[in-house]
Amino acid sequence: MDLLTPSPKVQQLQARLNAFMDEHVYPNEDRYYKESNTEGPWGVQPVVEELKALARERGLWNLFLPESEHGAGLTNLEYAPLCEIMGRSHLAPEVFNCSAPDTGNMEVLARYGTEEHKRQWLQPLLEGRIRSAFAMTEPAVASSDATNIQASIRRDGDEYVINGRKWFTTGATDPRCKIIIFMGKTDPHHPEKHKQQSMILVPLDTSGVNVIRPLPVFGFYGVPDRAAEVVFENVRVPASNLLLGEGRGFEIAQGRLGPGRIHHCMRLVGLAERALEKMCRRTQERVAFGMPVAEQTVTLERIADSRIMIDQCRLLTLHAAHMMDTVGNKVAKAQIAMIKVAAPNMACRVIDWAIQAFGGAGVTNDFGLAAAYATARLLRIADGPDEVHRNQIGKLELRKYR
Repeated sequence: MDLLTPSPKVQQLQARLNAFMDEHVYPNEDRYYKESNTEGPWGVQPVVEELKALARERGLWNLFLPESEHGAGLTNLEYAPLCEIMGRSHLAPEVFNCSAPDTGNMEVLARYGTEEHKRQWLQPLLEGRIRSAFAMTEPAVASSDATNIQASIRRDGDEYVINGRKWFTTGATDPRCKIIIFMGKTDPHHPEKHKQQSMILVPLDTSGVNVIRPLPVFGFYGVPDRAAEVVFENVRVPASNLLLGEGRGFEIAQGRLGPGRIHHCMRLVGLAERALEKMCRRTQERVAFGMPVAEQTVTLERIADSRIMIDQCRLLTLHAAHMMDTVGNKVAKAQIAMIKVAAPNMACRVIDWAIQAFGGAGVTNDFGLAAAYATARLLRIADGPDEVHRNQIGKLELRKYR
């Protein structure tokens, strides 16, 4: 498989995935948004569970997992065009068990979990029976610098005692959420700042875990994300729940966030593609000042620029995926950082133009554009803000000329 031509296996999966989207996902989007409003952030949209069962029956399940008996065994490059298709709809990723934070958490458990961790938590996640959360960001510090994180993980005999306040803990309000991957400091005085942190598994029903509130993203609860604020107060878990070992939290985080970042970018390419499609259809149907909106120069320029920007980002994403597959995430860090800056900014611009083309209708959620914009704007911050990635790219570029 080269960058531009999917393998026969991927082409076949693309066809099956597109057919499922046409038959089941797109026709149910209105229902999904309505159920998201009625069920709220503490509930489950019935349509999601219905479609999950169908997707699993058809073998469109856990497609994100590389080299795994539980998934399709695809590389990052092979998964990219499939992830793009799923990204076209907020409903789709969870339907195929390919949504955050579960994908990243499953990869962490698969790579770093013990056999008991895998039995207790990974297996039900792979089967879509439970969901999970990831607790890293904190409200009291600038979490763009993760060494600032102050939550504590203190050893006490055969247990660890956990204290801290987290927010943007994705998934914590979901009633199906059963396990949290928590990042905190086991050794706050270690001379190497990146060895102060560890990650540990915390069952959501453990005494002292308190989900305080859901956090809306531009007023949306649960779409595009189930973000929450969670307080951990003298939470005790077995010492065996620690992942990989003390001081290895950043190592785990980098293994988790590399694929997670590129999955977000793959989905954003699909989301922007869908927004462009809606813009093209809408502007051909509407007449203003005696001519179709599509024929007005400003619209033509925006459509053209959208096409250019989407294709640029798709190529950059595919290149990053190829680099991850061939030289590894660490060597591909510049490519991952570049696409993490480029894709959300591109999607924000394209979706904003689509909203403008729809007029007042664009800022309602009758056409899904407002929620799409919320997703894209959030991802300029989530998994590292633009500024952090730009700094890294700039430093790596300068290093070439020293």
